[in-house]
Amino acid sequence: MPDKILVTYATRTGSTVGVAEAIGETLAKDGLQVDVLPMQDVVDLAPYRAVVAGSAIQNYQWLPEAMQFIQANQTALAQKPFAAFLVCMTLAMKNAEKYRPFVAEFLQPVRALVEPVSEGLFAGVLDISKVPTFGDRLKFRLSVVFGAWSEGDHRDWEAIRAWADSIRPLLLQ
Repeated sequence: MPDKILVTYATRTGSTVGVAEAIGETLAKDGLQVDVLPMQDVVDLAPYRAVVAGSAIQNYQWLPEAMQFIQANQTALAQKPFAAFLVCMTLAMKNAEKYRPFVAEFLQPVRALVEPVSEGLFAGVLDISKVPTFGDRLKFRLSVVFGAWSEGDHRDWEAIRAWADSIRPLLLQ
């Protein structure tokens, strides 16, 4: 069995890249071999003993290319330890803890295909200038004005690294 772990991700504005890199760095700190790659660059899962996959959330779901990755690799993922994470701005809202169960449901389509050994739920970065559509930029601006959340980096690096540490033994089974 290969010793390498894959951390792969899908992103829209880049904050999921940072989360994936932090997970990869944390897993690699004790000498594990880890590749951190965008999902579109993953050709074959055979070289990996385990996979950690994550996606930004858009419209209450993983990005389409992330779901396509899970669907295309469902059989291979079911045969090795698999952990999933998401990056969602809902978790940056005031009283975010009350939204965690709601946000956790965004992983249901993934669970329906491959059951993760663990799930990580993380807030992202709100940079309105990177939001692709005018309508969505307007919604975010209004949400900021009305105090739903603030612009900026809401990623909790300590929580991200703690989750990565917690999945290490699960990925090495």
